[in-house]
Amino acid sequence: MRQSIHEVELPRLNGKLESLSAYTGKVVLAVNVASRCGFTPQYGGLQALQDRYADRGLVVLGFPCNQFFHQEPGTAEQIQEFCSVNYGVSFPLFAKLDVKGPGQHPLYAILSEAADDSGKAGNVTWNFEKFLVGRDGRVARRFRSKVEPEDPRVVEAIETLL
Repeated sequence: MRQSIHEVELPRLNGKLESLSAYTGKVVLAVNVASRCGFTPQYGGLQALQDRYADRGLVVLGFPCNQFFHQEPGTAEQIQEFCSVNYGVSFPLFAKLDVKGPGQHPLYAILSEAADDSGKAGNVTWNFEKFLVGRDGRVARRFRSKVEPEDPRVVEAIETLL
């Protein structure tokens, strides 16, 4: 049985350490994000999901990553400002982390064990991969970067868990 993400602790963009146990009982959509990526407009869809389902127990969590062609080069302050100004992001954003490789953050070691709908697990392959995590902290679904946040498959999976 997969580990729960609730066992992981990591810093928010403001540097304050936070345990993901704070999201116990919530459905989480964890996404590795970047400000200079072709998929960056997905921030809008992620915020729309946050707005639509927050009162029912969904929280979107953004994890900036600079591992894919350096598409997240900014400082924490620049990332926060970019997301707020351009997409009205109000969901929690965390400090930059590695989603793959020798410096892979323990959170992504847990998340990347999950397979996508085609049965493929393993390393995150690009920005904006989405991991839907149940209220128990275990990964329920994985959606690759090309799957838009408001895709019917994502929405249906969220509604099933809520």
